[in-house]
Amino acid sequence: MTVQPFRLTDAAFAALGAGRPGKGTLDALRRAEHSRNLLLLRQLRRQVSDTPEWYAGLRAVPPEEAARWTADPMTGLWATHALRTASGSTPPPAPPGGHLLTATCEDLTLTVRLEDAEPVRARLGLTPAGPVTPSGLEHWRTCLEQAWARLVRRHRPAAEILAAVLRVIVPVELDPSAEGISATSAEAFGAVAMSAPPGPGALAAGLVHEIQHSLLNATHLLFDLVKPDGPVGYSPWRDDPRPAFGVLHGAYAYLAVTRFHRSEPGPMAAFEFARRRTSVADAAEGLLRGGELTRAGTRFVRALLDEVRPWLDEPVEPETRRLADLANNDHRVRWRLRNLTVTEADTARLVHAWRAGEAPPAAEAVLAAGSGRALENSPRLPLVRALVKGEPAAGAGADQACVRGDDGAAVTAYQRELGVDRGNESAWSGLALVSPSPALRRRPEVVRAVARAVPEAEIGALADWLPG
Repeated sequence: MTVQPFRLTDAAFAALGAGRPGKGTLDALRRAEHSRNLLLLRQLRRQVSDTPEWYAGLRAVPPEEAARWTADPMTGLWATHALRTASGSTPPPAPPGGHLLTATCEDLTLTVRLEDAEPVRARLGLTPAGPVTPSGLEHWRTCLEQAWARLVRRHRPAAEILAAVLRVIVPVELDPSAEGISATSAEAFGAVAMSAPPGPGALAAGLVHEIQHSLLNATHLLFDLVKPDGPVGYSPWRDDPRPAFGVLHGAYAYLAVTRFHRSEPGPMAAFEFARRRTSVADAAEGLLRGGELTRAGTRFVRALLDEVRPWLDEPVEPETRRLADLANNDHRVRWRLRNLTVTEADTARLVHAWRAGEAPPAAEAVLAAGSGRALENSPRLPLVRALVKGEPAAGAGADQACVRGDDGAAVTAYQRELGVDRGNESAWSGLALVSPSPALRRRPEVVRAVARAVPEAEIGALADWLPG
């Protein structure tokens, strides 16, 4: 077999980093992923002495039918698993079946397979839903047609990327803690696992988000973007620590989502645009500072940052900007409180200095062990979104005061809650958002560590004593 090289020009690579790949780039990524599948299948064939049924069947069908099967996302997913488990004789995916959905708007058509039966679909990382009912199928069909019309008319470049890449949607069970859930796999280019969308807008945004992950995975197949075995750190989109490649995945996916909301009407779109443009830019700048990117990765992320940076200057209503900043700050302080801790030795030194009336010694926050995977889950974000929409929202008095911008009332309420229970994590993160203390705003985990060790101390006094 002749090894086929895949190359991109500097201009094409920069456009890809900016989330605007051209047709030639998409063709190259798709061919590269097909070549990967073929190499996996060749290696799988070599692992067994007898001719496996899937190989005999492949040789018995017309070339175009064989090409469809070898390029299918489910084939790549199966072949990777079979190689890892040395089970080359296990039943492969059936020829592409499922429920075929087609949506056409103007001159652009999207054809995808709603895959609800193939066992290998569980390898996408989420729990597959059961077989789609007739009413469920109609819901998917209607949402897809309306989402496609919105994408083609308002977001034509994003629609063209979807038409070129998306091949399979795997319905999965809804996560009770999330409004919707979706995922992709580097082993299944063009496949998206997602829960049933509440409407066409959510489906459009979800597909735009997830297909970016497929593009980045395909890019990483050809170019090493991140150095291996780097440390984990803050990600604006998850509540758990993430490696640099995970942060890059989030930045690249939300680059497309931010662009989507930038062109959508309404207050929620303006809020999401204002919120995500900042988090994407911050993540890109952090990656460029962090030293974990390769030369290719640096070029890729610089193109990403160059794309989003001008959006930071676009006008947004002051109240929308305030709420977007609040949501971003809320995530950061909750992340710090969840994932960072102060060592027992540093805590003991701080406690000794406090009780002795001395200046506080230096203390470093370190990653807590075993914090585990966690999606974003803020008690204040639903209140923020309700306020953006102009809807009433239930919630604790402290959170209500925080969200409406009454910092003084919120500080009093959060301190009252912590006076009852200094283990109240929601109150700690809320107080860190509204406190005038630099230490609480920037290093809430340090204030919390000392406050728990000195329960008789007033939290505001401790925060003023500690450096910011």
